[in-house]
Amino acid sequence: MQDQTIASDPARPDGSAQPAAKRAHVIVVGNQKGGSGKSTTVMHLCAALMASGAKVGCLDLDADQGTLSRYVANRAAYAQAKGLRLPMPVFEALSASTADRRETAEAEDRAAVAEAVERLGAETDFLVIDTPGADSNLSRVGHSYADTLITPLNDSFVDLDVLASIDPDTHEVKHPSRYAEMVFRVKMEKARRERGNRTFDWIVMRNRLGQLDSKNQRAMDLALERLAKRIGFRTAGGFSERVIFRELFLKGLTLLDLKARGADVRMNMSHLAARQEVRDLMAEIGLTVAPPE
Repeated sequence: MQDQTIASDPARPDGSAQPAAKRAHVIVVGNQKGGSGKSTTVMHLCAALMASGAKVGCLDLDADQGTLSRYVANRAAYAQAKGLRLPMPVFEALSASTADRRETAEAEDRAAVAEAVERLGAETDFLVIDTPGADSNLSRVGHSYADTLITPLNDSFVDLDVLASIDPDTHEVKHPSRYAEMVFRVKMEKARRERGNRTFDWIVMRNRLGQLDSKNQRAMDLALERLAKRIGFRTAGGFSERVIFRELFLKGLTLLDLKARGADVRMNMSHLAARQEVRDLMAEIGLTVAPPE
C-alpha cells in the first residue's frame, strides 16, 4: 500500500517544522497502442479518488484524439441536464506543438507540460494524465512526471507486443519493445532526477481477461510473469469486456456514479461485477489520501 503523504521541511526560523510545497501524486496512464482503454481507466481512477475525498486533476495530452476531453465534457453536460451534483476533476487538455523545427517543438511541449503539471499539482492531491496512443514527444514528457505508471493492456499476445517481442513457440521473451525501452529511459533521464522524482511504480493493468481458464491465458500469465521480472513492473486485474463501459462514455459517467440520485441507469449484476473490478483495481494500485494529522 502506498499512501500519498506530504513531507515536512524544518526550515522555519524558530526551528519548528513547516509543510513542504504541496505536490500532487502524478498517475500517468500510458500505452502506445490504441484501443487499450486508457481514457476509460483515467475517468474511473479520477472518480474513485474523488469518492475517497481527494482533490483530483486530470490532464489530457491526447487532445487531438480528444477521447478523454469528450468524456469529461459529456459528464459536465449530463450533470447539468439531469441536475446532478457529480464530482468533477480539475481538467485541462494540451495539443502537441506545431512549431516547424523539431527542437523548438520539443522545447514547447516540455514547457507546456511542466507548467500544467505545476499548476494542477499545486491545487490537487492527485493528477491523472492521459497520454497519446502512439510514440510522441508529448507522450514521453508526460511519462517523465509519473509517480505511478499504469499501462492498460488487453489480455492477448497481439497487445502484449507493446511490451515485448515473444517467441511464438516457447512464449519466451525475446526482447523488450520500443515502449518498454522508452519507459526505462524516462526513469533514468536527468531532467526527472533534477525535479526530485524518484523511480515510479509501474503497473500493467490486464483488461478484458477471460472469465474461464484457457491455454492462451495461462501462456499470457507465464509471459507476463517473466517480463515483469525482466523490465520491472507488476500486474493488476483490470476491466472485463462489458458493454456498460461504452454506454457510460456518452453520459460521462463511471461505474461509481450509477447510484447517484437522478442517474437514469438501472443497475444489474453485470454492472455490480464491473464496479467491483474498479474497486479491486484501486486496492491493487494501493493509493490513498493521507489522513490529516
